[in-house]
Amino acid sequence: MPIDPAQALAAAPLTGDISWTAKDVQLYHLGIGAGVPATDPGELRYALRSRLHVLPSFATVAGSGAPGVIRALSVPGVDVDLARVLHAGQALTVHRPLPVEGSARATSRITAVYDKGRAAVLVLRTDVADGDGPLWSDEAHVHVRGEGGFGGERGPATRLEAPTGEPERVVERAIREDQALLYSLSGDDNPLHVDPEFARAAGFERPVLHGLCTYGMTLKAVVDTLLGGDVTRVRSYSTRFAGVVCPGETLRIRMWRAEGGVRVAVSAVERDEAPVLTDTVVHHS
Repeated sequence: MPIDPAQALAAAPLTGDISWTAKDVQLYHLGIGAGVPATDPGELRYALRSRLHVLPSFATVAGSGAPGVIRALSVPGVDVDLARVLHAGQALTVHRPLPVEGSARATSRITAVYDKGRAAVLVLRTDVADGDGPLWSDEAHVHVRGEGGFGGERGPATRLEAPTGEPERVVERAIREDQALLYSLSGDDNPLHVDPEFARAAGFERPVLHGLCTYGMTLKAVVDTLLGGDVTRVRSYSTRFAGVVCPGETLRIRMWRAEGGVRVAVSAVERDEAPVLTDTVVHHS
């Protein structure tokens, strides 16, 4: 069987040193659409080194290593075709504000393998710490088509009740035609997002935007509109990738204030509000 749950769960943690510079942060921010308009002081805090603030979602690419989805596939007991893999969800907890430049130790392990019937879901947890202690922890949920039915646990119910009432804020964010190409420079070179032939083999008409690019664009929208542009207020951020979005389309981001946080729903404007991100929560101070 391509996925051996017992072997994957028992595998030794994947550990490695990571480092990043201000240029890495700037490139990531540009990859998620920051810097427009280029004269806006609020945008320049993401683009100019002299004013640089680090959006917490940068943690998903810090060190320019393989993203969580790809790291999960390198664990012993996991041997699957990348074309059958989708990023199902992402959760991030920030222990301290991310520095503009830094070095740290990352430790990743598979913490769960769920049997969804026609698919399996792997949960890869990564903890990152530097000399001063923990920096962040994240979880990548990896959906592998055709690998379920092995008699394992289905996993906990994680769906949230949909927000009610009118959202407090609604913003739209256009996705550039070259957005996936630019974002891939931050380390996620999965061909699903840039190679038309690979995308068709995976069942898509054209390359789709990285889920983590949409994830970053959404967090930036929340920080800029409801958190006064203060990236240090973010405590945690979780989402479920409910559908794809393509370069050239437009994201509609709806936000509702909730106790201790913000509920968010993201849809694709040009496809009759097709869901893109659901069960999305930003906890903040």
